[in-house]
Amino acid sequence: MRFLLRRRVPAGRILFVESGSREISERLLPTLWRNHGAPVDVVTCFPGLPQGLPPGATVFRTGDYRGRSARKRLYRVLRARRYALLGILCSGERIMTKWKWALALQIPAKIFIVNENADYFWLDRLHLGPIWGFVLFRTGLAGTGAVRTIARVVSFPFTLIYLLLYAATVHAVRALRRG
Repeated sequence: MRFLLRRRVPAGRILFVESGSREISERLLPTLWRNHGAPVDVVTCFPGLPQGLPPGATVFRTGDYRGRSARKRLYRVLRARRYALLGILCSGERIMTKWKWALALQIPAKIFIVNENADYFWLDRLHLGPIWGFVLFRTGLAGTGAVRTIARVVSFPFTLIYLLLYAATVHAVRALRRG
């Protein structure tokens, strides 16, 4: 993760991690090509190619890199391509979660986060407000769901203690009746 403390957006190759719906990727890829004019490569778990993939793009399939040594080989290949930007799709879907964060840590590039609307923002100190809002929304702590989520978190230990005491009481009464 480079450029975390800098506002500057470097120019160069783009790596996009397709860790969400293909529909979102297909809306985003032409925008990336138009806005940055740089080659865009994709890491995906889906078969086929996304529509709107710029010419000359390379697609890396996670299925081809099973096992620790294969993943390390992929990281080496991607680092050698010297990507300037790394896009991660965070659309609330549980697709390639470990892959996208592992790639974010392994690839020295400026990271941008893509949401379910195919909008994106940079992962840097200038955008801490939107990042914080994004995290609150994803964890259920934004809007009307916040009170319900906080109430569940606070009541969980008490509920757990009650259920454990109830189970202990039932088993103790059974043990006493058996004699």
